[in-house]
Amino acid sequence: MPEIIEIEIYRRQGEAMLGRRIERVVADDDWFLKEGATAEAVAAVCEGAVVDAVRRRGKLMLVDLSSGVTLGWRYGMTGRLLVDGAAEIEHLEYSSMRNEPAWDRFVVHFDDGGSARIRDPRRLGGVSIDPDESALGVDAFDAAPAVIRDRVAVGRVALKARLLDQTRIAGIGNLIADETMWRAGLDPARPAGELSPNEQRRLATHLRAVLDDFLRDGGSHTGRLQDHRVRGGVCPRCGTTLDRREIGGRTTFSCPQHQS
Repeated sequence: MPEIIEIEIYRRQGEAMLGRRIERVVADDDWFLKEGATAEAVAAVCEGAVVDAVRRRGKLMLVDLSSGVTLGWRYGMTGRLLVDGAAEIEHLEYSSMRNEPAWDRFVVHFDDGGSARIRDPRRLGGVSIDPDESALGVDAFDAAPAVIRDRVAVGRVALKARLLDQTRIAGIGNLIADETMWRAGLDPARPAGELSPNEQRRLATHLRAVLDDFLRDGGSHTGRLQDHRVRGGVCPRCGTTLDRREIGGRTTFSCPQHQS
């Protein structure tokens, strides 16, 4: 499923759009247009414009156009980016193994004959015009210990829920959160404000390590815990049966032996 890692891969792939002029867009799925965007409004700001920049904040990919407008591209759980017919990520965890052009929800055609498209079987992503970037917290790649201290390690909310709160740190999803807390030895149900300074630093260190490892290995599903995140799964570190709980609205796996 796309978390910050997949979107960073898409952002890098999207650099192939830089400097190219948009001839037309196909945005005929009204459900996929978000925050008041319409097919007519998207066409008006896109057609004839050049792609000036491709950025990312958390799970949101941002496409800056020479028309002065920024498009926000969200990929949901099952969205993939294809540029000129090629995809950097062929399949996503928890998505269909099929690859159907009928699932193309938003397509940009360039005047050189190429294209960029979001292919999303479940239509859980979306495209918006000038999204509110300020609504997102610090990008997860920039989550230094001081960010963890000020934005995560506060209050009585469960640590897992804090990590998933995109207004505090943007980009962390379920798989990254579970892997990070497992490596850091922290119970996801603990009140976030109870973390000691040492635990805060440990969390920040392991979060960055997880992000770097996942990016190097090609996706958020590449963690050491991932294959064991099933009913009856055991901790790959000590062999203890993992706890399976609902925390922060998400299914959560953790080791009762070494996560406290």
